Amino acid sequence: MTGGGLQLSAGQRDALQTWLDQMRALHDASDHTLDGYSRDVAGFLGFLARHHGGPQGLGALGNVTLSDMRAWMASERARGIGGRSLARQVSAVKGFARWVADRENMDISAILAARAPKHMRNLPRPLSETAARDMLANVGLQTQQDWTGLRDTAVLTLLYGCGLRVSEALSLTGRDAPLRDVLRITGKGGKERLVPVLPVAAETVAAYVAACPHAQSPDAPLFRAQRGGALSRRHIAKVMESARLQLGLPATATPHALRHSFATHLLAAGGDLRAIQELLGHASLQSTQVYTAVDATRLMDIYDAAHPRAHG
Repeated sequence: MTGGGLQLSAGQRDALQTWLDQMRALHDASDHTLDGYSRDVAGFLGFLARHHGGPQGLGALGNVTLSDMRAWMASERARGIGGRSLARQVSAVKGFARWVADRENMDISAILAARAPKHMRNLPRPLSETAARDMLANVGLQTQQDWTGLRDTAVLTLLYGCGLRVSEALSLTGRDAPLRDVLRITGKGGKERLVPVLPVAAETVAAYVAACPHAQSPDAPLFRAQRGGALSRRHIAKVMESARLQLGLPATATPHALRHSFATHLLAAGGDLRAIQELLGHASLQSTQVYTAVDATRLMDIYDAAHPRAHG
């Protein structure tokens, strides 16, 4: 295990491996996540070695100053590391340092006080209402068989018409068909929400089910792949990409952008932010404001219309 070309000390290397093992055992961290943590922390420890002229022991974490942290972050930015990636690195370093400090009774206040530069969230851009309708009309033409075209149209109609995530639409089972007036969806973090089903969504799903050559059963996926297995997210992304190229839409016209469009168009039509928050399954109103990229003027219009003093 190295950090920026310099061998870590035995104490650092052993501590890092033990921390990673505990993250796997106690927090069920994936191999991909652990590989990232390992690179991030080893890179930081390697920087300290270069910065101070040689490999440092584990106790060096207690000597890190805020100046050291700023120098490390500056060196990472100079290497072309973006704000989002640097924020992840800082988080990993803090987690490791906090674990070491608890074991070694060490003061790591300088590490914990460091703040990564703020980064802007990359938000999906909504499609216009016309583009969204064109997408739903054309996506079914991207496959060779009628039933698969009906299937793809049904999935995208659930994204745009009901605001479902792709994973939520693909998690529906035969038990959910025919669609009722309201769907009970289990979203991120196991959070349940009730989603009204537009008649057009119910109709497109019913048309797909009627044409699907694979028998539906309560526990089987509602949306089937060509050979009867579960339909993949990759397939939905691929057919939407084909449709957007035919329609001349930008690369931002993704399946996730259809959910974004659902929220944005509801808001533009005068929908209530709290109601949209519930429909999307967001834990906080702030998430909904960010997700829908609402501008300050629009928010103030809603506030002025809803606040009691506006009607006094």
